[in-house]
Amino acid sequence: MKTNKVKVHFYGAAQTVTGSKYLIELDDCIVMVDCGLFQGEKLLREENWKDLPFNASSIDYILITHGHLDHVGYLPKIVNQGFQGKILGTEPTLAIAKIILEDSAKIQEEEAEKANEEGYSKHHPALPLYTLEDVGNTLSLFQSQPKNNWINLAEQVSVRFRYNGHILGATFVELVINGKYFVFSGDVGREQDVLLDIPEKPEKADYLFLESTYGDRLHSREPVENKLVDLINSTIYNRGNFIIPSFAVERIQTLLIILWRMYKKNKIPNIPIFVDSPMGDRVLDVFLNYENWHKINVSEFKAMIHHVNFVSSYRETWEVIDNKQPKIIIAGSGMVTGGRVLTYLQQLIDEENTTILLVGFQAEGTRGRALQEGVKELKFFGKYYPVKAKVESISSLSAHADQNELLNWLSNLEKKPERLFLVHGEEGAMKVLKTEIHKRYQYNVYIPKLYESVSLSIDS
Repeated sequence: MKTNKVKVHFYGAAQTVTGSKYLIELDDCIVMVDCGLFQGEKLLREENWKDLPFNASSIDYILITHGHLDHVGYLPKIVNQGFQGKILGTEPTLAIAKIILEDSAKIQEEEAEKANEEGYSKHHPALPLYTLEDVGNTLSLFQSQPKNNWINLAEQVSVRFRYNGHILGATFVELVINGKYFVFSGDVGREQDVLLDIPEKPEKADYLFLESTYGDRLHSREPVENKLVDLINSTIYNRGNFIIPSFAVERIQTLLIILWRMYKKNKIPNIPIFVDSPMGDRVLDVFLNYENWHKINVSEFKAMIHHVNFVSSYRETWEVIDNKQPKIIIAGSGMVTGGRVLTYLQQLIDEENTTILLVGFQAEGTRGRALQEGVKELKFFGKYYPVKAKVESISSLSAHADQNELLNWLSNLEKKPERLFLVHGEEGAMKVLKTEIHKRYQYNVYIPKLYESVSLSIDS
């Protein structure tokens, strides 16, 4: 006998910013929205090594809001646990997810090999979370979907993906169950973005699952060019290195177009720009392939690419380090959790004429957060390195909506949701946003805990 309840399990991004996983359990269909990796503090990262506390083989669909690692990075693990359903997302989202998963697996394999060779892992042997072979098995389950089209998943269950800014291909998910609207925001983009159009807004939501990354703050309205001009001129004057740890998707492309336009307007000199992110290079191709998903003219995009030096090998990484001229280095990863940027920091973080610019959200427990908070030494590759470099931050480059933009994203709803769940945020940000939502809209707001489950009515 069918029940009139839906069970929702919060398997990630509950009172934390990473690991997005929401499981919707129905009588005739089981759906997961996003399937991301935990990042940041060790206790959270250890959750990645655990099997999902649910039978993975019973899940029919995984719906992907966008391609960031904290929304797709657990997919190979869940496939290893027996998931053989369909993974649905927009075409550019799945193209980006492919790049990110392959890069993630490659980095894990390389770091496990390095840890075993140098003996700094507590695990013997050190193993990758998943391999490139695992990623290949996952990609075979991808099925791209157009935005705005309703897709039937089961009797009385349908879904559509709607444009949400943030990164290329990103959407929010409207899941309709027996006429009830379950809306999952994914990550909400900015109202004014260099690369992307303004996010669409939901009109109906009986149950709304809203991200809250920047729920307790407003982004600076100061033009980012002003700070970049000062930092670049200082780099040239001090004959130093200007290192920008960056997310490969959207952030690298945003930085490059800003720097290109500044150069064209004679705001900055022709300082060499090196991009050391194989994944970021591949994402540029996705931008060229899906020009209707962003607002940059293709000819300008190609001119920008020709202005930049792309580092394609580890040998070239060392050539950039050994090059003593002032330069800008953009390298993954954005929270300094791994990737090529660590090699640059290993050699340059102890030099006073090095500047490090953080340009995105830095989750608790990440090296980026530690740098942001003024740590005097930083641990990576099994050793501690003194931090003598100058550390700066720019929040206005974030691809996440701030508090006011999140509140505005709710403004088209025709009626109050029966319940609004705040997810994908740290506890302090969630509490502040909960208060602001109540003040503006008087909504019933709830903050779920990690691994909590709730039963929601689907009576019409």
